[in-house]
Amino acid sequence: MKVINVLSGKGGTGKTMVSSSLLWTMSRKKRVVGIDCDVDAANLGMVLGVKITRRKEIETSKKAFLIEEKCTGCFKCVDVCNFSAIEKGDNKPVFNRFLCEGCGSCELVCPENAIEIKTVKNAWITEGTSRYGFPVVSGQLKMGESGSGKIVTEVRRTGERVAKENKSEIMIIDSAAGISCPVIASVRNTDYVIAVSEPTPSGFNDLKRAIKLVEFFKIPCGLIINKFDINKELTRKIENFAKEKGLSVPGRIPYHKDFVDAAVNLKPVVVYKKKYREIFENIAEKIYS
Repeated sequence: MKVINVLSGKGGTGKTMVSSSLLWTMSRKKRVVGIDCDVDAANLGMVLGVKITRRKEIETSKKAFLIEEKCTGCFKCVDVCNFSAIEKGDNKPVFNRFLCEGCGSCELVCPENAIEIKTVKNAWITEGTSRYGFPVVSGQLKMGESGSGKIVTEVRRTGERVAKENKSEIMIIDSAAGISCPVIASVRNTDYVIAVSEPTPSGFNDLKRAIKLVEFFKIPCGLIINKFDINKELTRKIENFAKEKGLSVPGRIPYHKDFVDAAVNLKPVVVYKKKYREIFENIAEKIYS
């Protein structure tokens, strides 16, 4: 199975548009599976019209909890917390679970053993089938919770199992924006990376950071320049950057309202407007060859 990761240095460059369109395009000839690793804002399943068949809660985060009957109100835990997650109450400390990182410092200094660190359910993983017939696995962080990097690792594991069960030939991962923990967790052990960029100063700058990450893991990479025609001078700079880095540019996608309309109608652009199919067929052929 070939694992393809679609990432970008910043949000809004068109990662999910590219991921969904490539999944649909490749599914015409190959057995594919889609994985949404943008667990802070998963939306691949929405675009692909996924019908969820399995949903499970997972625990990848730890939080501190007060055993009130043991607490004597010394407030040593308040002084040691580096995340401002514990405040002084009237007689006892008050814990803010949304700020707590589960580091365990408060548990260590408590003279009464009145604090314990517990794992908490902080996310869901869903499995389902898209309206186009191929499986999709998604992760979704619960509101206000943390631990997105570890959740992505669990999503990848689930995706690998689903891929094996369905004898998938291609896995396409819709990664998170940026270069933080969720992206690192999603990009490891992949065969090819598609970096989606746009010809804007911020898009180009963040693309460079993303490529550094890919280079660290020594993964073959190609660039897709979305909205290439909004700034042709900057597009040329991105293409020159690709040449300097030895990266291919398997596709250039024009700027058009059709892409907005496709997103609003929750469809891959290649389904919404057939005229874009050739672009993604060419991209698929280049990255799979």
